[in-house]
Amino acid sequence: MLTSDVDFCMLLRMKKAPPSEFMYSFPAIKGIQAGREYYVTMCPLKLVPRLFKFVEEDLPPELRAQRTINKQRIPPLAKYILSNRDSYAFSSITVSIDGEVFFCPNGDDPLGRKLGVLSVPMEARFLINDGQHRRAAIEEALSENPDLGEETISVVFFVDAGLERSQQMFADLNRYAVRTTRSLGILYDHRDPTSRLAKKLVDNVSVFVGMTEKEKTTISNRSRKLFTLSSVYQATKQLLQKGKHESVSPQEDLLAHKFWEEVAAQIPDWRLCAERKVSAHELRAEFIHAHGIALQALAIVGASLLTMHPDDWQVHLAKLKDVDWSRRNLSLWEGRALIGGRLSKAKNNIILTANTLKAYLQLPLNPKEKEVEDSYAAGRKK
Repeated sequence: MLTSDVDFCMLLRMKKAPPSEFMYSFPAIKGIQAGREYYVTMCPLKLVPRLFKFVEEDLPPELRAQRTINKQRIPPLAKYILSNRDSYAFSSITVSIDGEVFFCPNGDDPLGRKLGVLSVPMEARFLINDGQHRRAAIEEALSENPDLGEETISVVFFVDAGLERSQQMFADLNRYAVRTTRSLGILYDHRDPTSRLAKKLVDNVSVFVGMTEKEKTTISNRSRKLFTLSSVYQATKQLLQKGKHESVSPQEDLLAHKFWEEVAAQIPDWRLCAERKVSAHELRAEFIHAHGIALQALAIVGASLLTMHPDDWQVHLAKLKDVDWSRRNLSLWEGRALIGGRLSKAKNNIILTANTLKAYLQLPLNPKEKEVEDSYAAGRKK
């Protein structure tokens, strides 16, 4: 029986098999965290489904060290790999090893002692602490494109100290995880054509330039910004009736730019804010049009307008000048854009706000909009 890494390394150097006949061996880097050794290695994708199995689904939560797999997340992740063969990127999988491991360093100098070969008996169990959805997506992608098998993913190995330690690792790894804001995700997304268009719009549409918050999804009271990149993205996606990653033609690109410029011409307060003649905070406090719900509603109206009046939509859009956007106009906006005097971003409230604008522009409601309008009217009669 091996008593230390030294004994194991001596056997390897003597080209003799260790007592455990079957071992997994990984080129690895050794590190220290909280006084414990851990190892970082590169694992071929084809070995990921074989080595790291998820077998805890039938166990109660207190006996698991990981959440159950959300199977709906797997196909989009697999598609992401397959659709972006030249640019996909996955972060490391974190794994605990339930069993004895042996590390044979490359040398005796400080660097050599950190680089070497990690060997794990085949009977040892691997427990995924973080990355089970990546592992499942890799398996699904490999079934469609086996050529992926030779590519690698980094794996961080911890030597398991029992279920309690593994559960604590899961809690610690996820405790401070924060999703990026939607605006920042759009800003950094260079694949989605609508993301690219939204970024182009905020850099070229006169009232969006310098007035758009590109990182945060919400705007602070003191901010001079009036729009968020997220709201411009969502509204433009609605305007052009685009699905995720659906292509945008040069004509649609130009049309979106013209539409938002024309809308801005009908809402003079936006221009005054851009010229620093009125504060963004003041507009947000006083008017519906200074919020994302207005952009969404305008986009719904715009989509109908472009379909019904493709040649003279600008003439019809000019009627927006007659809209009283004041939040104090409760007879118009309460129950639509406002609930109890506060802005509501609920889907039905966006539709009801768009319905109001359609009435000004004399545009008919589609069946869904009519259903929401009838429900609103029935509620008002009670």
